[in-house]
Amino acid sequence: MIDLTAASKQYGEGQSAVHALKHVDLHIDAGEFVAIMGPSGSGKSTLLNLLSALDQPSSGTVRLDGRDIASLSDDEVTLFRRTRIGLIFQFFNLLPTLTALENVLLPVMLARRPGAEEIRRATDLLGSVGLAHRVHHKPGMLSGGEMQRVAIARAFVCEPPILLADEPTGNLDSATGADVLQLLNLQARERKTTVVMVTHDANAAQVGSRLIQIRDGKIHSDQAIT
Repeated sequence: MIDLTAASKQYGEGQSAVHALKHVDLHIDAGEFVAIMGPSGSGKSTLLNLLSALDQPSSGTVRLDGRDIASLSDDEVTLFRRTRIGLIFQFFNLLPTLTALENVLLPVMLARRPGAEEIRRATDLLGSVGLAHRVHHKPGMLSGGEMQRVAIARAFVCEPPILLADEPTGNLDSATGADVLQLLNLQARERKTTVVMVTHDANAAQVGSRLIQIRDGKIHSDQAIT
């Protein structure tokens, strides 16, 4: 599902070069829920950028859902990211002028006018995250936890095989954060989605099935969570 082979990422040249990732080998099976932790500057954000096809490795290969990302054109990468990868951000990234339903449908709307089946799926997703009564509310009328639930529903609307979450509980209180993590875990299990979550929270990381620690651009440890 996800395969990195000797993947490295360098920014800049010469003595000022920054080696953000160094020859990383990583395999993640379909359906795994992997948490990634590491101090600031360790390379975890760079790794997430590679996994989301927002960036390319300086050397080595990144294969996502069977595709070598470096072999795709810019248009193909954009389409792949839109249809095969779901993204959940710490700051939600909802559009304030759209309703919850419209925000969930946004990945579809970028490509075409949503059909009846897609609207039904988006509505059902909002119901599955406990927001059936908030379908027509805009973000300014929602709590932080509710906005994150909308973001989770949006990430699943195109039924992507890969879901990437960047600090999804970073702006939530502990109780709401725990609810969101359990919801994310449940949604992922039901849809057999591969989830990779970057977090600073050791408790949040325990929700996953595997924990990867990154330091100085390298994988320091990789262990199953029991």
